[in-house]
Order: sequence, then C-alpha cells, then structure tokens
Amino acid sequence: MKFVTAAALSLSLLAAAPVGAQIAPAADWRTVAPENLLVIDTVHGRILVELEPRMAPQAVNRIRTLADQGFYDGLKFHRVISGFMAQTGDPQGTGQGGSDLPDLAAEFEFRRGREAGFVPVASTSGEQFGLIGSVPVVTQPDAQMMITADFKTGAQGLFCSHVAGMARGGSVDSANSQFFLMTGPKEDLNGRYTPFGRVVAGMDAVRAIKAGTEANNGNVADPDVMIRARTAGALPEGERPSVRVATGAALQAEVERVRSARGAGFNVCDVQPPAEVVGG
Repeated sequence: MKFVTAAALSLSLLAAAPVGAQIAPAADWRTVAPENLLVIDTVHGRILVELEPRMAPQAVNRIRTLADQGFYDGLKFHRVISGFMAQTGDPQGTGQGGSDLPDLAAEFEFRRGREAGFVPVASTSGEQFGLIGSVPVVTQPDAQMMITADFKTGAQGLFCSHVAGMARGGSVDSANSQFFLMTGPKEDLNGRYTPFGRVVAGMDAVRAIKAGTEANNGNVADPDVMIRARTAGALPEGERPSVRVATGAALQAEVERVRSARGAGFNVCDVQPPAEVVGG
C-alpha cells in the first residue's frame, strides 16, 4: 500500500471540543506495562519511552534485550541535530558500530487488526491518521479488513516529534542497536526507517542533549551519554517508574483541544497523549 505524508495534508477531524477541555476521569487512563517502558537516565534527567510491540516486535525485542543486558549504559548520543533527532546506541560512538546480535529486518509497515486499539484522529479520502498506543500512524480504514484474508489492514508509523526509531545503514535490513529520538517531525523518514515507540515523558531532557552542527552532520565533539538504560520491569521495584497515558474520552478531548487551537494547520503530529509519571 502507498501512504501519504502527514504534515503536508490539511486534515478533517471530529467536531472540536472547547479549548479548555479537561482530562480527569481515572477510567480514561491506561498504565504502560513495565516491559514496554524504556527508562533512560541522562545528566539532563530521565527519559521514558513507551515501546510499541504491535508495530515493530523485532525492534522492541532488541531494545529490551540490549537495555536489560546493560549494553546501552554509558553510550554516547553521538549524532544530535537540533529540531530533528538525537541518535545513540553505538558502542563505538561513531555511528558505525552495533551489537553482536544479527541485524534486523525492516519493520516499516505492519498489519493492523481491530484488537490493536487504533484511535482515529483525522482522515483523508481512503486513509486514516491516528494513534496506536502513543505512536502516530497512517492506516487504511477498518472497512478494508472485510476484504483481506487476515482480517487486518496495512498501517505505517509516522516520524513525528517524540517518536523513537531504529537507525540503520544503507541497507533497509541493517538496523541493530542504534536508535534515535525525534525532536521534530521528519516526513522523509516515513516508510524508510522503523519506528518502535514514543517518548511519553522527559522531552525536556531529550531537547537538552548536547547537539552537533548540521554542517558536521550532527556529530557531537563532546557528547552526552546514557548513564543507564533499562526497561522498567528490569529495575528494582523501588526504582521503577510507572506511567499512565490518557486514552478513551480523555485522549479524544485532548485531540479536539489541540485541533481547535491549531485550526486548519492541524495534523496527527500535533497530538501528544498526556502522560503522568508515578514513582521511580
């Protein structure tokens, strides 16, 4: 299937709620499973990434495995471009290294069933934009499932701000240990790199990571590092954060609030599901 880019589109949405819409009912929050919460500690603070195995199961398994082995501890944010992304995960610190594990096949697109819990945000003719978990996606409508053998439809993650993606070399099947955290949207990554999650807390820390220059391709002379990276489930109970993310009517209220504020320029990249951190 061929997907269009998100930011270039003027999108329609459900009728907007008042700008002051509040997110309150406890039933409208979901708790991120500890195995799906990546905890990255830096000198700038803690970064929490919700992993999304429904979208990229191989990439998520790799991040979990390496993080819980301590592989990422002390590794540099070796390439950082302000307003774009912060890249890390290379033991060589040059962008040329990886782990001893085999490279991963691309997971640029995936099959979405009704059980994926897709939350529609906006639509164009023949396509829908929305969220699976906290990750923005573009997908075919649910009606398409009725004419497919697996009762699913195609979907693709979008590289909006906050999204986490797997870095790779020239081959589409060369992702290994390196990953990047988006600090701005980048349409030309869509369908070319594997998104595997989204930062749900700690974006101030991501944006504070020492940046290189575009002239030097973002390479950082004296880079910041990941002090420690683990899934929440691998941390001692007393150090384990818990994150709850808005869902249901609460999420829809936030979508409509943002849409009302943004007006005709609104798109799915404008929506960041509200999240609350407890403990840790």
